[in-house]
Amino acid sequence: MLNQSRIDQVYLALGATDLRKSIDGLAVLVQESFKLNPFSRSLFVFCNRKKDKIKILEWDINGFWLYYKRLEKGTFKWPNDSNSKTILISDREFRWLLDGLSIEQKDVLKEVNERIII
Repeated sequence: MLNQSRIDQVYLALGATDLRKSIDGLAVLVQESFKLNPFSRSLFVFCNRKKDKIKILEWDINGFWLYYKRLEKGTFKWPNDSNSKTILISDREFRWLLDGLSIEQKDVLKEVNERIII
């Protein structure tokens, strides 16, 4: 089961990924194409062309987890960005994506990083 408490970062692979790739193929893609460390405390999220399936790669102490989700109806609101191969998203944005929402929620309250005591 996906445990986000041990995750530092969530990366989305922009564009379509051939989801016939399994753990080794996705790990090589992370390392060679994205120039990221597949053994880091990160999730690497990939989506197919039809945007109805995702795979999530995670390193866990002594091996990889590979999560797979296929939607029966609808599509994921996968972001488009032709300028880069990956984007870093927050846990909150990741949950939105898995729930079928866009990661760009315009009316959402922003996270407060500094607190002032009155």
